[in-house]
Amino acid sequence: MILVDTTVWIDFFRGTETPQVSALEKFLAGGEDICICGIVLTEVLQGVRDDAEYEKTRSQFGAFLFLPMHPGTYVSAAELYRTLRRKGVTIRKPLDCMIAAVAIEQDVPLLHHDRDFDLIRQHCGLKAV
Repeated sequence: MILVDTTVWIDFFRGTETPQVSALEKFLAGGEDICICGIVLTEVLQGVRDDAEYEKTRSQFGAFLFLPMHPGTYVSAAELYRTLRRKGVTIRKPLDCMIAAVAIEQDVPLLHHDRDFDLIRQHCGLKAV
């Protein structure tokens, strides 16, 4: 199972060639279990401008495993953010702590293209692809 971050989905839908998009394409072709969470779903869908494309994207995302976010997930995200702040590391987008908390909680590696996740991995044990 792989949790795929918004950054990779955006590059994928834009047709941007990155190592992360190549990895996603390989996982999709190989039948790997692809996961999303509520934050990723929301971020991707809110960026789709065309109504028809929105419906198509929303439908496609229904095929992926959905990782739930429980009340404890939100607390874990806050603790991640606070732990990093104490270490002098500021995460630019606190929503990334929520995505990381889901991945850590579910013990699922994250496929991403975002330096905040590199910092979370270095200091808090996030697994990354």
